[in-house]
Amino acid sequence: MSDEIQNKIKNLPPLPGIYQFKGTNGKVIYIGKAKNLKNRVRSYFTKSIDNPKTEILVSKIDDVELIITDSEIEALVLENNLIKQLKPRYNVNLKDDKSFPYIRVTSEPYPQVYPTRNVIIDGSKYFGPFTDVKNMKASLRLINKVFKIRSCKYDITQEIIDKKKIKVCLDYHIKKCDGPCEGLVTEKQYNNMVSQVVKVLKGKTDDLISELKKEMLDASSNTEFEKAAEIRDRINQLEIYTSKQKVLTSDFEDKDIISAAFEGKDIAATILNVRSGKLVGKKQLNLSTPSNETPSNIYSSIIKFYYDEFVEVPKEILLDQEPEDSNALLEWLNSKAIKKCSFIIPKRQSDAKALLLMCNQNAQLQLKEIQLQKMKKEGNAPYALMALQRDLRLKKLPKVIECFDNSNIQGSDAVASLVVFVDGKPKKSMYRKFIIKSVEGPDDFASMREVIERRYKRLLEDNHNLPDLIMVDGGKGQLSSAVETLKNLQITNYQIIGLAKKLEEVFIPDESDPFNIPKTSYSLKLLQHIRDEAHRFAITFHRNRRSKRTFETELTNIKGIGKKAAEKLLTKFSLEEIKTASVEALEEIVGSVKANLIVDYFNQKE
Repeated sequence: MSDEIQNKIKNLPPLPGIYQFKGTNGKVIYIGKAKNLKNRVRSYFTKSIDNPKTEILVSKIDDVELIITDSEIEALVLENNLIKQLKPRYNVNLKDDKSFPYIRVTSEPYPQVYPTRNVIIDGSKYFGPFTDVKNMKASLRLINKVFKIRSCKYDITQEIIDKKKIKVCLDYHIKKCDGPCEGLVTEKQYNNMVSQVVKVLKGKTDDLISELKKEMLDASSNTEFEKAAEIRDRINQLEIYTSKQKVLTSDFEDKDIISAAFEGKDIAATILNVRSGKLVGKKQLNLSTPSNETPSNIYSSIIKFYYDEFVEVPKEILLDQEPEDSNALLEWLNSKAIKKCSFIIPKRQSDAKALLLMCNQNAQLQLKEIQLQKMKKEGNAPYALMALQRDLRLKKLPKVIECFDNSNIQGSDAVASLVVFVDGKPKKSMYRKFIIKSVEGPDDFASMREVIERRYKRLLEDNHNLPDLIMVDGGKGQLSSAVETLKNLQITNYQIIGLAKKLEEVFIPDESDPFNIPKTSYSLKLLQHIRDEAHRFAITFHRNRRSKRTFETELTNIKGIGKKAAEKLLTKFSLEEIKTASVEALEEIVGSVKANLIVDYFNQKE
């Protein structure tokens, strides 16, 4: 530690404020806030530091700068703003430099409602931030469909209206606007409608529907039937919208549920917005952090990043973990909240705990997506394989995949195929064909047992490694047959799945329900490609065998029966069935003339 830093530490004031640690190049590497700067900053330079991250940080400090504030809350706000602005290396930071969009309700006599990324402190209301732009657009579509909010950008004042400087546009004529530009709707009426829009954006749709029903009855009582019908249509649209919102709680309290998944330097945070018991929004933040950051500091950073100037603060915030400086955070949040806010960290199994679990599953999925994108950029392995490892929760990357498929027609000419994919691509030199030897009749389960046993018994004998993933074409039955055979071979260290054709469901051992992978996932597309290749290879082998056998049967010895007719018959019946079949059964396939020839031939043989 330099003499200059030692002198600064000795003279630190016992006041609230923020401290900035700078590196050798003068760049700020860490920003923190403190209720007592003297105690907080000195704590970094003691011998009792046991956090690796803090040790590394202290070793990089070349200078310390302070900003004194009037209170800890002011320090918290200033710290948050400076972190966003400077993005110090050792602070938790938003990974994305882009700002998320808001929905803006302007502060003017006849407000506009539109999306924006530029926040202007002019009295306007802002709703968001929307980390999912699709959700924002869906909200705006609903507002434009239900409410007659003007789409023009004119500055409409009473003076402008009186001087008739603006004429109504097409929106007025198609009943999408009430014409505030010409004074056809009063400022009070228009702003009452805007207040209804605000309720929708706040998730208070049920409250709004109750108010509108009262308005509708009042209008009807006053014989304003056209107005009552318009309100009725508005209610119907809102009820359709609110019916699609998932009910999560029975207490109807406003709450946010926050959960984070973190690994290494990556953090994924999911925030579920519940209003009046219904899920009305989902936000996701991607953040980066130095390694070994404490969970309490991660949650503190998420709260500070999310509950910025224009985010509504609910009555309850459910968390997995008590955030660092929770008292200061609550004081800051309550300065912004309508109702007093509190942190809830459920310990026992409860509805709140279940909500946090659901939220955490979303965060975990988001984290995996971040890691996959990072690996995709680095090019260490094919993206589809990483997606497959994520979606199936495999212990290792499935670089080598072997897939089996059976093929037969009513048990005749039963064969199976094995295709091998290495690094997500077919390795045709490793494909194998199997003629089923121990199974009579159409028994796919027994055929699967035979093929699995022959394949992996041979691998064991030759001391070859098992594939990273074994895949069977079929559902629970085929999968169970394969698992049973591997168990009999005393093979334990393997990964196996079954892919059912009908609904593209993935089955895994010891799970009765299918493991559904999103239809758009790269992993499912890879599995389908492998399955289809195994099916193609099996069908081709089966057809070749059947074709070869067909032309060696007695059928082709019958005068008037050619190869094509024989092949048609053998796709439906075995040779023994053809020998005893009636004319009626055969003529459906080859016609009455050839059917009679076949029946006469075998009758004469008898």
